[in-house]
Amino acid sequence: MRSTKKAPVGNHTRLGRPNPVGGCPLTAALAAFGGKWKLIIVYWLAESPKHFAALRQALPGISQKVLSQQLRELVSDGIVNRQPKGAIPAPVVYSLTEYGRSLLPLVENVRQWGRAHIERLTTQPGAPIKGS
Repeated sequence: MRSTKKAPVGNHTRLGRPNPVGGCPLTAALAAFGGKWKLIIVYWLAESPKHFAALRQALPGISQKVLSQQLRELVSDGIVNRQPKGAIPAPVVYSLTEYGRSLLPLVENVRQWGRAHIERLTTQPGAPIKGS
């Protein structure tokens, strides 16, 4: 009988994650930076490189497990650089790669849209969405 257990995941580096819908640029982009936390992580790393603990402090609503997973995926996709500092167990510093910095205009646009959306919701509660 064959085992159905998965091989343990180690500290190996993967080269990108597969696009869930082959050839679709939108799903490729959302796989790389979509979700609740990734753009926020990129936003904080744009300010300066940060240790894991500093990111946890900047993102109080995120669990250690989720932050670790999101950082792993961002590293795998070449958006974030992971730099251990010293002997194991070493503190690790995370920073944006040049490729990751290419996301900054998008982060700023999303931030501006979010600000306008908050203002719209607070000045016009219950307002219908245009085009609906």
